[in-house]
Parts: sequence; C-alpha cells; structure tokens
Amino acid sequence: MVFNMINISLKGGTIKEFEAPLSIGEVAKSIGAGLYKSACAGKIEGQTADLRTVISADCALEILTFEDEAGKKAYWHTASHVLAQAVLRIYPQAKLGIGPAIDNGFFYDFDLSGKSLTPEDLAKIEAEMKAIIKENLPIERFELSPEEAIRLMEEKAQPFKVELIQEHAVKGEPISFYKQGEFTDVCAGPHLLSTGALKAIKLTQCTGAYWRADASKAVLQRVYGTAYPKQADLDSYLAAVEEAKKRDHNKLGRELEYFTTVDIIGQGLPILLPKGTNVIRTLQRWIEDEEEQRGYLQTKT
Repeated sequence: MVFNMINISLKGGTIKEFEAPLSIGEVAKSIGAGLYKSACAGKIEGQTADLRTVISADCALEILTFEDEAGKKAYWHTASHVLAQAVLRIYPQAKLGIGPAIDNGFFYDFDLSGKSLTPEDLAKIEAEMKAIIKENLPIERFELSPEEAIRLMEEKAQPFKVELIQEHAVKGEPISFYKQGEFTDVCAGPHLLSTGALKAIKLTQCTGAYWRADASKAVLQRVYGTAYPKQADLDSYLAAVEEAKKRDHNKLGRELEYFTTVDIIGQGLPILLPKGTNVIRTLQRWIEDEEEQRGYLQTKT
C-alpha cells in the first residue's frame, strides 16, 4: 500500500512529515496531549481554519490556542452555541438570532415572545450551560445544500435562521452547520471539538436588540457572556470590569447628580442638573481666564 506523505511546516520553522490526509486536530494531538487539549483552531497558510479541517498537501500550519486572538474567537463562539442550546432547553419555543464572538466574550440574540430575562433567568441559563459543558458533547460539522438547509431550519421553526440562509442561497454554495447533542445551528465556525473543552463561563448581562439592527424589525433579548480556560483568569477579568465601572463617567455623573437621562429624549442626550451646570460654568470661567492670561502674556512679549 502506498501512503501519501506530506510535509507540514509548524510554528518556529519545524517541518514534520505526516501520512495524509489528517485533520488539524490530529496534527495537534501528534505534537502533544497538552497542545491538543488547548487547541482552539488552526491557521493554514495564514487562513484561520477549523480543527476538523483536513490537510492533504504540504502547507504551513499554526495551531491556535486561547492565547491567540483567532483562538479566543473560536473559544467564545463555541460558548455562544452552548448558550443558545441552554436557552432552547429552558425555553423550547425560543427563536434564535445570531451569536458571534466579540471583543471580550460573546452574545446571542433570542426572540422569547416578549419575555424579558431577569438576573434569576440568567443564573438558570448559566447553570444549564455548565451542565452542557459537563456532558462533554462532541461538536460535529456538516454541510447541506441551501434548499436542505432551509428545510431543516423551517422544521426547527427558526425563521431568523431561514432568513440568513436565504441570503446566502443565491451563491449556490453549501451551508455549514455545527451540531452538539440535540442542538444544531447554521454557522461558518470554527468551533472547539467538544462542549467539554470550555471551562469557566459567566453570563454578564441582558439587553434589548433589534433584529439586524433595524428598528422596524423584532426586538430580541441579547444575552452577553464570557468564558476562559481557567477560573482564575475569568475571576481576574470580572474583577477588572468591576474596577472599570467605578471609574465610569456615566455612573459617576449620575451618582454626583451632574446629569440624568429620560427615555422620552433618549439615553444619548444627558440633561444637566444644577450641580452639573455649576461644574460647566466653573470650567468655562477657567478656560476664559486661561485665554485672557495667555493673551496678556503675548502682548507683553
């Protein structure tokens, strides 16, 4: 039997020979159990790729962990799918919007038929997420034709997903999905290999959000969260967020009674209170005095 051997250039310039085809995840496992355990995604010739991506030719490969920006995105994107799965377990009639990774974690949008999630609801959802992580469900990727993809999401009564697929259907390209247990979501990835690869998670807040950022469309519940491979790192992040809140001008300005806002005008237009007006006047007088003093010095020279 003749095997197809390929050379893979790894980070640092090391070149290793492998029997092809094999996935990025399998390359990571061959290098070491520690790397395989911490791997989140890969880069083939500089392009981010899923750990399931099969390599069949010589290439340059980088294994990405949570320490890499693209690795973080894969980690947080996986957490967003666990969030959606948990919400569907608790609220089976929920309609799913989008759930991307963002700068400091992830969010997912839900139509809950007018229900506003409370802190108690978030605690319940977070507990279900931890249960899903403990189940260590394998995450599988598969593709369907646009027609099959639309039918699948129609069967699952997910109109927002159908809308997204229909927009991509004009390209005629296969639609990719990720499945973990009973949960399936249309998604380009990349994702971790199992839900158990996630460790420390925290849901941080819930806000309202228009579908597709369009005020004429449905108002959804947007749940934010973050996740880290170590509880200590999550705790450090949350502590830093709390410290930043103490110096938040929006919070301090209200507490010092400098300004307020009212819904009828909008949160982006603060209304000065008497104390705030006095501060503005004091600053204006100081600026005028500085300008007058500067003008006096210029005439003297």
